[in-house]
Amino acid sequence: MRKTIGVLFLVSMALKGTAQTTGLGTWNIFNTKFTYTEKWSFFAEGQLRSLGFYNQFNYHELKGGVHYSIRPSVLFTLGAGSYQTYQPSGNFTIPKTNSEFRLWPQLIVLTNLGRINIEQRFRTEFRWQSSGFRNRYRYRMVASYPFGAATKGFKPWQVSVGDEIFFGKQSPFFEQNRLQLSLNYRLSQEMLVQLGYLNQVLVATPKATRNHYLVLGYYLEIFGKRMKHEGSNIAGKDF
Repeated sequence: MRKTIGVLFLVSMALKGTAQTTGLGTWNIFNTKFTYTEKWSFFAEGQLRSLGFYNQFNYHELKGGVHYSIRPSVLFTLGAGSYQTYQPSGNFTIPKTNSEFRLWPQLIVLTNLGRINIEQRFRTEFRWQSSGFRNRYRYRMVASYPFGAATKGFKPWQVSVGDEIFFGKQSPFFEQNRLQLSLNYRLSQEMLVQLGYLNQVLVATPKATRNHYLVLGYYLEIFGKRMKHEGSNIAGKDF
C-alpha cells in the first residue's frame, strides 16, 4: 500500500514542471444512485466541464451502469456512456473534437488504515471515438477521513485526497494524470455535496497541458424498501 502511494506521488510530481498551465475551469457532477439490495445498485451521472470559470464549456458526459457487491469491501461495476468534447474556445463550439461511446468494467476495493478509508479503483475502458477504437486502463487511489460530530449515525464531514493515472495500449502509453483534493458534506443519509480542486495533466496531446478545475458535486442515493439508509461508502465519489 505504501509503495503504491509513493509511486502515485512521484508520477504526479514528475509531471508538475513539464506541462503548460491553463486558468481555473469548472468540473460539475450530478450523480444519483439507487441501492436496491445489499448486492445490487444502479447509478446515473452527468458531468459538465469548462476551461474557464463557468465559461468556455467544452465537455459533457452522460453515463450509467450497475454495481454488484462481491463482498462488503469489493464492488464490481459495469458502466457505459456518451462523452462529447468540443472546441477549446467558446461554449460548445463545433465541430466537436471528439464524440465517444464508452463501455467500462471496473473493480473497487475498500480497505481501512485506522480511521482513514482507502479506495482503489481498477477500470478498463473500451472507447469508440470519432478517430476509431481505443482501449484505456485507469487506476485510482483515494484516501478519505470522516470527521465531525455524529448526530444522525454518521459523521457529516469528509476530506479526501486521491490520484488517478491513465494508460493506453497505443502510443502515447501514458495519457493522463488527475490529482484531486475534496471536502464532502453529507446533508442527510441520502444527500452529499462536494467541493474540491482537481489538477489534470494531459500528456496525450501535441504539448502536455495542465488544467485546474473547481469541482462541485451533488450526490443523491435512493434506497430500496428493504435497505438500511447507511449512505454510500465510495470515497472517490466519481463513478
